[in-house]
Amino acid sequence: CGPRGVGKTTCARIFAKTINCMTPTTDGEACNECESCVAFNEQRSYNIHELDAASNNSVDDIRQLVEQVRIPPQIGKYKVYIIDEVHMLSASAFNAFLKTLEEPPAYVIFILATTEVHKIPITILSRCQRYDFRRISIDTIADRLKELTQKEQVQIEEKAVRYIAKVADGSMRDALSLLDQCIAFYFEQELTYDKVLDVLGAVDTGVFSRMLREILKGDAAAALGVLQDIVLQGRELSQFVTDFAWYLRNLLLIKSADGVEDIIDVSSDNLVRLKEEAELAENDTIMRYIRILSELSGQIRYATQKRILIEMAIIKLCRPAMETDTASLADRIRQVEENDGGTHHRAAADDAGVKNMPDANQSEDEHLFENALESDFAGQLLIHHGAHDAGDVVDDYESQKRVKQAVTSSQEPSEPAADTGEHHLN
Repeated sequence: CGPRGVGKTTCARIFAKTINCMTPTTDGEACNECESCVAFNEQRSYNIHELDAASNNSVDDIRQLVEQVRIPPQIGKYKVYIIDEVHMLSASAFNAFLKTLEEPPAYVIFILATTEVHKIPITILSRCQRYDFRRISIDTIADRLKELTQKEQVQIEEKAVRYIAKVADGSMRDALSLLDQCIAFYFEQELTYDKVLDVLGAVDTGVFSRMLREILKGDAAAALGVLQDIVLQGRELSQFVTDFAWYLRNLLLIKSADGVEDIIDVSSDNLVRLKEEAELAENDTIMRYIRILSELSGQIRYATQKRILIEMAIIKLCRPAMETDTASLADRIRQVEENDGGTHHRAAADDAGVKNMPDANQSEDEHLFENALESDFAGQLLIHHGAHDAGDVVDDYESQKRVKQAVTSSQEPSEPAADTGEHHLN
């Protein structure tokens, strides 16, 4: 079991060929010379049977397989049945297959391949040996693509090869399909990085840098202008959202830890630029961006108006005031500090009667957070008489305590004025 395109069915065929080899080599490999190996290489072996469970998932299909199992092999030692996408079998088909799988003939081997092992009944799993296939690394995929392009005499840039390997997401089959697609579009031409981006509908990392800078400045019009350029170039919007989220992820890793060059897997030039741009934003800001883009990625998967959803998300990134969570509040405070330098903000708060001087034991961050609460959330709670539970709005315990005290004091009846003993006679 394992993800798509990592060689599950291919390994099953190689294993079936090897165990039926009549004269294996000293290291256990198939000789490719005996009658069984020659029959396998010519695709006329009667000892290896493949069943696509996605299209043959009924009880009748399994019954037919059980009937074939009774016939011993004519050449070789074993009859091997490879059932691909076995999780697609129906419940009745699994029940019909259970007895044969539990007590197969000595000359029969079943190999079950699946991408969703959790859908296989436990009664089947308990009777099998499980081998987990993992995603193929980018280096391994890139080396294989270089080998193939050299054999096919295709000129391709190193950067283009790395990008195809990255987009393949650990699948060798997907990488080969993408490479074939690029070669078909630019037949007998050198495959450059820009050409690969054009074929796959992706954008360069420089576009992500421009987008991030405009968002950090809060310039929604400029950020939407970058998106407009991407649309006019005919780029795939879903791929843009995914790549932008990965770009921000790389920034977060560089900013949070040392020695992550191998994890983010970028060129040395891009690494230098990423380190420079990582200083432009705080960790909590980047994490808020990633959260919004991750939610957007799930929303636009089946949406008919992808561009509208992306534009809404970009505006939300530029305008943290549109959200009321703690991360957005921190962004709003940071923007006020950057725009006003802190001085005008404190002076305006003093004029409005907001407490500005921090306590002796109060940090600067706590003081800023308290002022924001008193000027924003607390004011809203005092206006709406039904907002008795401040905990629904504010997560921080101390902030809840202060806002609740503000609500309570606002609802207490005012005491009558004390009698001074002075009476005025007309």
